[in-house]
Amino acid sequence: MEARRRPRQRGRRARPDRGGGWTGREFEVTVGPVAHGGHCVARHEGRVVFVRHALPGERVVVRVTEDRQPGFCRADAVEVLEAAPDRVPRPCPYSGPGRCGGCDWQHVAHEGQLRLKAEVVREQLTRLGGLPEDDAVVRGLVVEALPGGPLRWRTRARFAVDRAGAAGLRRHRSHDLVLLDDCPITVEPAAAAVLGRRWPGAGAVDVAVDSAGTVTTTRLDRRGRPQSTRVLRAGEDGAGRDDGTAPAGRAARWAAGRDWEVEGTGFWQVHPAAADALTGAVAAFAGVRSGETVLDLYAGAGLFGGAVAPAAGPAGRVVCVEADEAACAAAEANLAALPQAEVWQGEVDAEGLTELLAELAGAPDVVVLDPPRAGAGAAVSRVLAAAGPRAVVYVACDPASLARDVAAFAEGGYRLSALRGFDAFPMTGHVECVALLEPA
Repeated sequence: MEARRRPRQRGRRARPDRGGGWTGREFEVTVGPVAHGGHCVARHEGRVVFVRHALPGERVVVRVTEDRQPGFCRADAVEVLEAAPDRVPRPCPYSGPGRCGGCDWQHVAHEGQLRLKAEVVREQLTRLGGLPEDDAVVRGLVVEALPGGPLRWRTRARFAVDRAGAAGLRRHRSHDLVLLDDCPITVEPAAAAVLGRRWPGAGAVDVAVDSAGTVTTTRLDRRGRPQSTRVLRAGEDGAGRDDGTAPAGRAARWAAGRDWEVEGTGFWQVHPAAADALTGAVAAFAGVRSGETVLDLYAGAGLFGGAVAPAAGPAGRVVCVEADEAACAAAEANLAALPQAEVWQGEVDAEGLTELLAELAGAPDVVVLDPPRAGAGAAVSRVLAAAGPRAVVYVACDPASLARDVAAFAEGGYRLSALRGFDAFPMTGHVECVALLEPA
């Protein structure tokens, strides 16, 4: 008799509780300092408790949500016994313990969020970057708010879709889906384009709104592969235009006093004011002079390279390096009017970077880099430091990665000489930084 196959298990099994067996347990704690990742640190019975939905100094009742490590557990503040002055009512009805995990600081006044983010960056630079707590650059950091306020800033988002075709966002550290009618941090046209309709057969939907008001949605299957795109031009009715499996086309963006183009749902700063703020900070820190050579790494659509190229002048050279083919095509279009700028397609790693520096036949005067969340890494940082540029301008979306790379640059003789922080992701624990590294 032929053996019958066992049916394949769907979904992920719950990971076992291998910590102290505290999952589901409730107890009171006094909340300690903020930590990287959108939570605060407390202690109970000798163990560290990472608490979400709380603020430093508060007395709260927590419920343990995850306990997989012997040294710490994770918990939500489910009752506030003594509130901090910065606590406010959440503007999003889907935020809170056990609900949508998209935001970390909905319960915090915006000014309080800025202070918390500055504290996180300072802590990472001292603990991981090796800088002293009394370092003037670290001590003086202020996270700057961007225009527009803490809501309706997100111009690009990915929403998950359940088996019935309804869209929403995941709970914190979970695959469970919270269905949404709206997302208050997302610009209204983007939220309405996805949350106002069904998406049968999709696993997720990417949505982006460009500077001209064009909305682009891309359906993704359960494996994250694009299925189709839909483009709704500003002023059109809700039907839009379905482009099947064709590319989404180019989206219009505005920064540094000029228009830019990028793939419809391709990478661009999510906050509408972020690109302008960051290019201003990068250009000021770089201080590019006529005739200089600039290396722009992880160049994307050429934003930073294009912003500093005019200062380099006709005698200068700006080499933009990007791995993604579509982004390179956008960069070539964006930089076409700047003969001193060129686009090279390739991965940014130590080996490739060493070859590139050799081909440049001379050290770059300035390096600008905007790596992904994991950072440039120690190997790349050491190669760049060994090249000896007069200035390295580092754009970072993760303070821990920035701090580790600052430490690697320090080994190569570079010091952190200036730093700015921008609240490009209000209501979340994320913060954007621009750092200037110079020879010590």
